[in-house]
Amino acid sequence: MSRTEPRILISGGGTGGHIFPALAIADEVRLRAPGAAIHFVGAQGRMEMERVPKAGYPITGLDIRGFDRSALHRNLGLPFRMLKSGIQSVRLLLSFKPDVVIGTGGYASGPVLAAAAWLGYRCLIQEQNSLPGITNRWLGRKVDRVCVAYPGLERYFSSSKIRWLGNPIREDLLRPRDRATALTHFGLDPDRPCLLVLGGSLGARSINRAVEAGLDTWLASGLQVIWQTGKSYFEPLQERIPPRKGLWMQAFVDEMASAYAAADGVLSRSGATTLSELAALGKPSILVPSPNVAEDHQTYNARALSEREAAVLIPESEIETRLTQTVLDWMQDRDRLNRMGLNAREWGRPLATQHIVDEIFTLIPNA
Repeated sequence: MSRTEPRILISGGGTGGHIFPALAIADEVRLRAPGAAIHFVGAQGRMEMERVPKAGYPITGLDIRGFDRSALHRNLGLPFRMLKSGIQSVRLLLSFKPDVVIGTGGYASGPVLAAAAWLGYRCLIQEQNSLPGITNRWLGRKVDRVCVAYPGLERYFSSSKIRWLGNPIREDLLRPRDRATALTHFGLDPDRPCLLVLGGSLGARSINRAVEAGLDTWLASGLQVIWQTGKSYFEPLQERIPPRKGLWMQAFVDEMASAYAAADGVLSRSGATTLSELAALGKPSILVPSPNVAEDHQTYNARALSEREAAVLIPESEIETRLTQTVLDWMQDRDRLNRMGLNAREWGRPLATQHIVDEIFTLIPNA
């Protein structure tokens, strides 16, 4: 029987932690099958509606959003939005007729995967976290495969469906890069140590405050800083912090491969995708889990590295009192940084994207 080009529907978004794995999967599918029809589904008004078209893929936006725990009255229209997004999903599925439907998390994944399973399409979840959310636990009973990044998730999904493969990582991050060249790209000195600060794709208020408090001390010690502030925090910080030697500060780092290559250590939230990147690249890290995520899953993610002595875990409640001195001591201990980097690399799975796409193709007839 002749091979047909696959039709792939990918749902996911809300944050870079859901979008970038989805794009990595799409890029790998397209590399293997240049004629593949790939379509994304996201949530209207979320960052995927901008990022996915920039990456060269079409996307449909659903009228869906998550449960608002801070203002319960805002959830009154949620049942209507869920019903509407379910109908939108059914219409898209019947029109696009995918061979397989993939969910990487985010508001749109729930209604799309639920509709796809109900209609009998082959479905795969790519679960990035060590503690799956309620929606994915429920969907796990209905889909054909669950690709996970952490061991021990048999508590939440059928062991026959689980494939422990790691999180997808953008191919460009894995290409070797020269540290000195990368530092020069950011206008920094190749002979001085460099800390990369990431607050996630949306930024992190607590990390930004703590970095601002420690910045003068770090720069005076000879440390350099590449600081991704997040879009909403950049302008106020720029007004308070003048340009200075040893500091590169912007709302978003477009050249993440160069930023990782330049960094001797990374200060970050502990989103699953970021941790997978840190591990695959062998980067030691200080992790500050966000307390504002479902079921505190970032703390569970961070422990996977901190328990292997590949990262330092600082609870957000302690960041203001501990961060300045912790970074100073940590970045001056070259042996410790090297040891932590090796430990991180041992946990990493740099071929995760290829293995996940292998699994996707097993679900596609005649692929």
